[in-house]
Amino acid sequence: MNRSWLYVFIGACFEVLWVIGLKHSNDLVTWSGTILAIALSFALLIRAIALKLPVGTAYAVFTGLGTTGTVLTEMIFFGENFSFIKITLIAVLLTGVIGLKMVTTDGNDKRGVS
Repeated sequence: MNRSWLYVFIGACFEVLWVIGLKHSNDLVTWSGTILAIALSFALLIRAIALKLPVGTAYAVFTGLGTTGTVLTEMIFFGENFSFIKITLIAVLLTGVIGLKMVTTDGNDKRGVS
């Protein structure tokens, strides 16, 4: 995995943290952590895009991984109801995200550019 995609993946992990933080923060410390996670997640996404990843694909992968992580974390750690339909839809989402990543070049491939 190249560095740009690693930034997207780590940024998606911080996205999970801040989305959960929006629901569960209740004091200055937890809100500060949530704001820090927001800043880090988007800084990593911006860095990945600056390293020549296509914006649309990078953002789709970022949000897809973030959504998947958030739903699974809520079910595992916070008692959200487990549902086979949720798991099936997450699998469909991840299939699309993986497919996008597989068909996207990293921007270093200059074929077809005039």
